[in-house]
Amino acid sequence: MPMSFPRRRLARYAVAASLSAAGLAAVPQAQSQTAPAFPTRPVKLVVPFPAGGATDLTARLLAGKLAEAWGQPVVVENKPGASGMIGSEQVARAPADGYSILVTITTHIQNPALFAKIPYDALKDFEPISQICLSYLVLAVKPEFPARDLKEFIALTRANPGKHTFGSFGTGSSSHIVGERFARQQGLDMTHVPYKGAAPLVTDLLGGQVSSSWIDVSTATQHIAAGKLKPLAVTGPQRASMLPNVPTLGESGFPGYEPLGWVGMLVPAGTPRPIIDRISREVMRVVRLPDVQARLNEQTLVPVGDSPESFARTLRQDMALWAQIVAGAGIKAQ
Repeated sequence: MPMSFPRRRLARYAVAASLSAAGLAAVPQAQSQTAPAFPTRPVKLVVPFPAGGATDLTARLLAGKLAEAWGQPVVVENKPGASGMIGSEQVARAPADGYSILVTITTHIQNPALFAKIPYDALKDFEPISQICLSYLVLAVKPEFPARDLKEFIALTRANPGKHTFGSFGTGSSSHIVGERFARQQGLDMTHVPYKGAAPLVTDLLGGQVSSSWIDVSTATQHIAAGKLKPLAVTGPQRASMLPNVPTLGESGFPGYEPLGWVGMLVPAGTPRPIIDRISREVMRVVRLPDVQARLNEQTLVPVGDSPESFARTLRQDMALWAQIVAGAGIKAQ
């Protein structure tokens, strides 16, 4: 049964972010005086995906701004593999001192519904810092693919069972779940081809190794603008601002694909609250900088920058939501 998601979702994030920002002014001066000094040495942002994708680009954007503010190096370390679990486990097992920060995506709370064994607890082993931004997915094909829209794509794929493939940026990722769900709902005989991130996925899509891909709009936009990829539909409650002529799945007659992905920051469980607050306040400030917002918008990412409490609610709610979507798609835990 199609699921319904309100269009007010984006507005809710904006309100939450505004309230979080307002709360910063109310922090007592005494609290900042008693908080431990942080940071006093280099900070590491662990990205559990390859360089070149939206998560990596977002992390590097923030790293530069945080380094300026803190007067300490902020280094991005890519640790791809196992649907983000290799890098995530590294942070979960790191000292709880704020010097190892995970920059990850929605996959973090989707994995529990997709894998029978995970080497950490996605909620209990981490403390949320902030949801940085939201992202869209687009179903993209090569320009020569003989389908002008989503309905023609379905008809062509149905007429050629087993011939076409869809790529995703990893088993258990949003693009895998959405692609699998769509194929099952429409009765499409397609093979799923997982990659270790968006960058290698788009390389093979451009090279014709896969016939279609569910890929984040921020990675695909430049190739769409250059005429190297053809977009058929986007996820989300409304059209992506950078692809205003591309209809949503709902507009195309296929509701239930309104949830957006996100990029967020977490630290190991047990990190002292003053350090969490220090990092969170700085991240919220950075995300609101006009040049940062402009860079995120250029990547078709919707800036959020909310509080740890707000992001914690999102993590709990989205874990339950995606578990329901995974079950509805008939995807079994591996």
